[in-house]
Amino acid sequence: MQLLSSRRVRAAAAGVVALSLLLTGCAPGDSFTYEPPAQVDGSLPDDTVSAMQDAVTHALTASGASGAIVGVWVPWSGTWVTGVGSQKPGGEGGELSTDMSFRIADVTRLMTCDVLYALADDGTVKLDAPVEEYVSGTAAMDDITLLDLCNGTSGIGSSEATAKNAWLNTPAREWAPLELASYGLGQARTAPHTTYRDSDAGYLLLGLALERASNLTAAEFIAKYVATPLGLTSTALPAPAAAAPSTGAVMNGHYLSAVEGGYNCAAPVDITTLSSSTGYTDSGVVSTIDDLGRYAQAEAAQALRDKDAKPARYGAPLPAYDGAPSWFQATGGGYLAGSMVGQQGWTPGYATAAYSDPATGFTVAVALNDSTAGATFAQFLAWELAAIASKAPAASGQTAPEFGLPFTAEQYDQAITDAAIPCVAPAE
Repeated sequence: MQLLSSRRVRAAAAGVVALSLLLTGCAPGDSFTYEPPAQVDGSLPDDTVSAMQDAVTHALTASGASGAIVGVWVPWSGTWVTGVGSQKPGGEGGELSTDMSFRIADVTRLMTCDVLYALADDGTVKLDAPVEEYVSGTAAMDDITLLDLCNGTSGIGSSEATAKNAWLNTPAREWAPLELASYGLGQARTAPHTTYRDSDAGYLLLGLALERASNLTAAEFIAKYVATPLGLTSTALPAPAAAAPSTGAVMNGHYLSAVEGGYNCAAPVDITTLSSSTGYTDSGVVSTIDDLGRYAQAEAAQALRDKDAKPARYGAPLPAYDGAPSWFQATGGGYLAGSMVGQQGWTPGYATAAYSDPATGFTVAVALNDSTAGATFAQFLAWELAAIASKAPAASGQTAPEFGLPFTAEQYDQAITDAAIPCVAPAE
């Protein structure tokens, strides 16, 4: 097993530094101020809210989750930001509220790529720099670049399948990023540069490279280059010591135990306390729904970069998978779903998705308190909510823009039904 590096030992202190940066609202050399799109002040129409409430309830039933925190921002019509359900099945454990923190899973990848582009734009690194210039111990990576890691075009595999049981059974274990990435590195490679492959290992390696290039820990560079300039006061990469997502209000995270014929949905296993090192710069960041929505809007609009910065981060997307719809593509640490930019994923206890349209600021964010089915239900629910909300009429004095999506609410309502996990009472 790889020993924790000196930089890993510094991580606990880095968490304190990152929190300090967030609380003071400043970072070294920052003069950037982010202004989100103008938003109608008020709730979305009752019919729209009712349809979205039904969609969330349906997704909770199908997924085995007991609760969700969701946010929908339609700049020309209104907002819907709420908690639905409870901490535990049957209404137990208390209701969910919008001030609760949760793990944002693969949305972290977008932030890691934000840091890469920030360092490239200021001349600290080159996007086409070889990975081996910054990370040692990675075999057969001589032609793989930092941009390949961000874009998912390195050809390396994912560590998830190998590490998943260890994450669930030993949630307090602190992982060295290279050790965790080694499971993906050990898999057969696909052709690099021209095909997208969903690889958590790539974002772990990118985090290590950025630490070396910036001389900051991952917690520090997420705070400096992402959370602080965007005013994300509840967003951070925690120290690796096992902990809940926040010392304040938290949406507890769970997974369901497998039983013969399905899952024991009545007794979810709590995994709220977890080491952030299970996700690191792939899926380790924590946030709240308001921060997540604000981040998704800024990310889609590439607000952290100069307007004319080159290359365009989302300018050359690839199919998200073999046979993917033409409107679903991947690059830059995220996905493009029609005109929306975002990401979805899971980490033990949580499934999260967030998407935003860069032209209008239309944004949807979803966090479920169960990770049993991976990202599936968070992704499908986010898209169903987006399809419902996109039809919301303009508020008084507003004009709805020309905005449409390449899918329907009915399509993803049915997809959620089809993906439903079987809940089975355990044998006595």
